[in-house]
Amino acid sequence: MKNKNIKYLIWFAFCIYIAAMVYFLFFCERYGRTGVSGYRYNLRPFSEIRRYIVHYDAIGFEGFMLNIVGNVVAFIPFGLCMPVFARSYRHFLVTFFNGLLMISCIETIQLVYKVGSFDVDDILLNIMGVMIGFFLYKAAVHIRKNIRKNKGE
Repeated sequence: MKNKNIKYLIWFAFCIYIAAMVYFLFFCERYGRTGVSGYRYNLRPFSEIRRYIVHYDAIGFEGFMLNIVGNVVAFIPFGLCMPVFARSYRHFLVTFFNGLLMISCIETIQLVYKVGSFDVDDILLNIMGVMIGFFLYKAAVHIRKNIRKNKGE
């Protein structure tokens, strides 16, 4: 019963996470999600990442954190929660390719509807977040098994 309640709590938190992601990725005015003026896209890997690092003084801490760190952190919950919900996601390649597919769909929607900007670097940073979440899940499972094993001894 306790595990079932925890799973429901995780589902609830994940639904809130998805709603927040939809808002921030497609509707939030603060991050340039409305209107088409100044629309940009980047197809060269690492060019925006490099720009944020090289021009850190001009971009500032907040800009760096929002773009570089934010793009990674935003997708950690996906990699962390999906293995809890579906057994198939407990395999690295399944999580990787499904995360890549979801992220590519998001970036394509941004490109087609001109909300935000299409950026191949965002895909790289987002998939890094998915993988961090996946490895956090694996670490938690490993720790949980060790705790159970030690209690049994």
